[in-house]
Amino acid sequence: MTTCIDEIIELLGAELRNADPAERGQIESELELALAEREVIWAEQDGRIDAEPPF
Repeated sequence: MTTCIDEIIELLGAELRNADPAERGQIESELELALAEREVIWAEQDGRIDAEPPF
């Protein structure tokens, strides 16, 4: 699972390096979300958070 998100992060980083100013904000937002998603995945794998809903 993390390999896929890592690939997405790499692609977004490459896009960001080559983006024109009009696209930059959108790509930065997508990259920020992907980084947060990866952090959640890592936290679930490490047992720092529980992936099950509380109900």
